[in-house]
Amino acid sequence: KVMMTKCQKCGKAFFPPKADCPKCVSSNVEWLEISSIGTLLTFTVVHYGPSGFENDTPYTLGIAEFEEGVKVLGRVSREISPEDIKVGMRVKLTPVKLANEQIIYEMQRS
Repeated sequence: KVMMTKCQKCGKAFFPPKADCPKCVSSNVEWLEISSIGTLLTFTVVHYGPSGFENDTPYTLGIAEFEEGVKVLGRVSREISPEDIKVGMRVKLTPVKLANEQIIYEMQRS
């Protein structure tokens, strides 16, 4: 599951989740599951990766917006060929555990 929080006082949604609302400072937040289907807003191909990801290049990162009002930065699945990645395409968000136990969020074609 991919979780987010929503402030019960001001209605602002957050990803990654926040224990307190940064907008109104309320601690009254609700934990919700993100719907898993979103729209790709933008993407870029990374040819020179940061520390820990040097051997994974090239890979594509994207930002998708979900119905709950949150935007998520994640890796676009390598199962989608780079020429098929388009702004506006529908994507499904899936958490993926890497070999080093790190969790990333991967966008797959919905």
